[in-house]
Amino acid sequence: QVQLVESGGGLVQAGGSLRLSCAASGSIFSINAMGWYRQAPGEQRELVATVTVGGSTNVADSVKGRFTISRDNAKNTVYLQMNSLKPEDTAVYYCRSRGRGGNYWGQGTQVTVSS
Repeated sequence: QVQLVESGGGLVQAGGSLRLSCAASGSIFSINAMGWYRQAPGEQRELVATVTVGGSTNVADSVKGRFTISRDNAKNTVYLQMNSLKPEDTAVYYCRSRGRGGNYWGQGTQVTVSS
């Protein structure tokens, strides 16, 4: 199994920045990719960005140019740098891992952007 622990959420004004972190533990050798998803109230969970073990990234059009995903393999941690935040970025952000052992989710971290 894989355990994921997110951190870094909070309240920020529009135009501000936050960096989310997701630390993986457990069967990390089985992970092929990790990513960030978000879910706003009353909305479906949506992809924000993903990064593979090899470093290939995929970023949603809605955040492209503002958000950057990266990973530190030595720390088994994935980061989401969020710049130029907008009120519509307000959501619970979830970390997800995908691999041979299955898919796992973190508990989520709240990001609130005030106008």
